[in-house]
Amino acid sequence: MNKILYISPQNTAGTLTYWKKFHEEMGNECRYITFYRSKSNYPDDICLNLPFVGTNKLFSKIRESYYKFVTGNIVEQKHKEGFPPKWSPNNLFETIFFRIRDFIWYPIINNIIKKHKLYDYDIYHFEWGEDLFRFGGFASKLKKKGKPIICHYHGTDMRNRGVIPHMDEISDLNLTNEPDLMLKHPSIEYLFLPFDVTSITPRTKLNSKLKICHATTNRWNKGSDFIINICEKLEKELNFEFVLIEGKTHSEALKIKSECDINIDHVSTEAGWGYGMNSIEAMAQGLCPMVHLVADCEHYFPNHPFINISAATLKTKIEFLIENPKVVFEKGQYARKWVLKHHHYSSVGKKLYSKYNNRGWLL
Repeated sequence: MNKILYISPQNTAGTLTYWKKFHEEMGNECRYITFYRSKSNYPDDICLNLPFVGTNKLFSKIRESYYKFVTGNIVEQKHKEGFPPKWSPNNLFETIFFRIRDFIWYPIINNIIKKHKLYDYDIYHFEWGEDLFRFGGFASKLKKKGKPIICHYHGTDMRNRGVIPHMDEISDLNLTNEPDLMLKHPSIEYLFLPFDVTSITPRTKLNSKLKICHATTNRWNKGSDFIINICEKLEKELNFEFVLIEGKTHSEALKIKSECDINIDHVSTEAGWGYGMNSIEAMAQGLCPMVHLVADCEHYFPNHPFINISAATLKTKIEFLIENPKVVFEKGQYARKWVLKHHHYSSVGKKLYSKYNNRGWLL
């Protein structure tokens, strides 16, 4: 039996839950540690509830204002250069801040390390490529013990923050589910996001009046204002209902999506080239998926079910679907089959284990 540990700022999109489920079904032990609770209320395993980090409105507002003052941009809107792009403090204040934060965090984290015997695991996944401490400590000790270290990047962690240099140096395997990151790092491998597809009951028929939904937690990243404007204008002209999903818990958003027929993900490349959990859930539900894909995505998403959209084509493609409900239904049914094949956690997990086996990590 192998013991596998995931470390992540939060349970982003619930993926840690699926990884834990897969590893345990394979007869291994798996735990995951998060720094703070997910904004969407995904379940936690060992949550540290650390100060000076998180998604609460006050902290996010202070952080946004600070980066806008220092760099002239909201941090999420500024892509870094480099191959790979690398994180470093912008100034002395940031250096002092992270040093003090690590100092305050130390007793909390050290108690957890001792309580759960965190040095005794066999394989370590660092989500977002982030150690328990910003300037290292935990991961470096693991490296000295010869433990396999995996850094898994999900998008803004590499695009906007950059890899944390000491973590990049000691990582034995780099993973991503974002195609554009494959061009930002000299040594990184692609892996589909895991999801429990079979836990979702797919739609078997369309609404008599088609429903188009768009879910967003970051309007700038997805081009949401443009999508909303187009859909609200067309809603007055065509026979469909537009549903905006915003400010909802994950369970609420999932229920609303399950009652719709078409899902529009994004029309922007600011959040990456592909699609995320929003589209995966919608496809599992049997919705017709619409998303903006660049040409290189064809290599990573073989025979995909997506209706490819852009700001220039969104209007005409919505009009086409409203006039052709049969296409909406067929696309939704195929999307369900496709996401089951590529994204179900057992399928993704087997690909991960092949990477383990290639490196001789499994007992």
